[in-house]
Amino acid sequence: MPTARRPVRTERPARSRRRRDRIKVASVPAAHPYVRHLSPVREDPGAPRVLRLTDPDPRNPSRVTLSKWWPPVMLEPSWVRRHQADFDVFHLHFGFDGHAPAQLADLVDILRHAGRPLVHTVHDLRSPRQVEREQHDARLDVLIPAADALITLTPGAAHEIKERWGRRAVVLPHPHVVSLATMERIHRRRETPDHRHRPFTVGLRVSKPRPGDDPFTLLPALIRAVRSLPGAILQVDAHPDVLGPSGGRFDVDLARHMQRADHRVRVRVREFFSDAQLWDYLAGLDASVLPYRFGTHSSWLEACRDVGTAVVAPSCGYFADQAPVFRFGMDDHGLDEDSLVNAVRRAYEQWPVEPVPVEERVEQRQQLAAAHARIYLDVLAGESARDRLEP
Repeated sequence: MPTARRPVRTERPARSRRRRDRIKVASVPAAHPYVRHLSPVREDPGAPRVLRLTDPDPRNPSRVTLSKWWPPVMLEPSWVRRHQADFDVFHLHFGFDGHAPAQLADLVDILRHAGRPLVHTVHDLRSPRQVEREQHDARLDVLIPAADALITLTPGAAHEIKERWGRRAVVLPHPHVVSLATMERIHRRRETPDHRHRPFTVGLRVSKPRPGDDPFTLLPALIRAVRSLPGAILQVDAHPDVLGPSGGRFDVDLARHMQRADHRVRVRVREFFSDAQLWDYLAGLDASVLPYRFGTHSSWLEACRDVGTAVVAPSCGYFADQAPVFRFGMDDHGLDEDSLVNAVRRAYEQWPVEPVPVEERVEQRQQLAAAHARIYLDVLAGESARDRLEP
C-alpha cells in the first residue's frame, strides 16, 4: 500500500456544546439513496432533527433538484461562499472524482474560514472509475486529514484509513438501497409458487464497463459453474453498446461465444435499467456476480441483500467485510477461475438466501440516523466524533 503524504491539519477552535433542535447539513450528494436512507423512519423526539439541503441543479444552480445532482454544485467554492449561512455541517460522500486535489484543498480552506465543519464518509479507498489510483489517492490525501470526522462502512476500510493516514474512522454500515415499500412487495412475491419453483439463476450484468469492471473474464468460469449444477442457469444481461452489432464497444468474439452457449445460458441485450426495473431484475436472480477487479464497497451488494439475492463477490476491496458473500479470488492481478466456480457452487448449495427483513432495515436506519446526529453535534462542538465513538 503506498504511503500517503499527510498535509498539516489545522485544528478547529473548540466550541461550547449547546442543545440544538435541528442541524442543517449540506450533503454531497443529497439525492443518492445512501444519503436519503440515513434519515430516520420515525423521528426521535429526544434527538435533533437533521435537515439535509436539496442538491442544486447543475443546469441552473439557483434551482434545486431531486434527481440530477451530477456534477455536484455544492463542491464549488462559490456555492459555499454564497450559502454558508444555510448549513451547519458539510458532509461529503462522493462525487468529487472530477475535482483536482487543489480544488478540494480550496473547498477545505473555505469551509474552515466559514467555520463549517467537514464530515467525510469514505466510500471508495480505490475509485472503480479510474485505472490508476494516484489521482484518487491525492484527493483522499486532502480530504481525510482535513475532515473533522470520518465515517466508513467496514472495519477493513477503517483499518486501512488508520494505516495510511493515522486517522480513526467511525464504522457505520451501509443502509438499505431498495425502498422499504418495494422490499415488502418483493418479499411477498418470494412466497409465491412461481418464485419457489424456478431454476437457480446466476446473473451477470454486462453494461458499459467501468475501469474496475471485468465481466468478460468471468464468463468461461461462470458457464463452467452452471453446467456443473443441476438445473442452474446463467443469465447475462448486456447493454447494446457491448453486444449490439452497432454498439461502440461491440465485442465480436464475445458475441460469437455467447451465441454458441447452450440452453444453460440466457443472453438479453437491453438498455440501462430504471430503478424499478433494476430491483425486479435483481429479485429475479438467485445469485448476482460482482465483476470487480478493484473497488472498496458496493451499493449493488446491498440492494441484493434487500431483495434476497446471494452475492458472489471478488476478494478485492472490502465486500466480504460489508456483508455475507460467496467470495472468489479476483483483483487487478487476475482471476482464480476455480474459486469462482466453487463460490457459485456454494451459493447453489445454500440457496435460497433470505433477504434482510424490512424491520431490520428500519431499525438500522434509526441507529444510523442517531449515530450521524451525534457525529454532527460533536463536530459542531469542536470535538472529534471518531475519538469519542471508537476506543
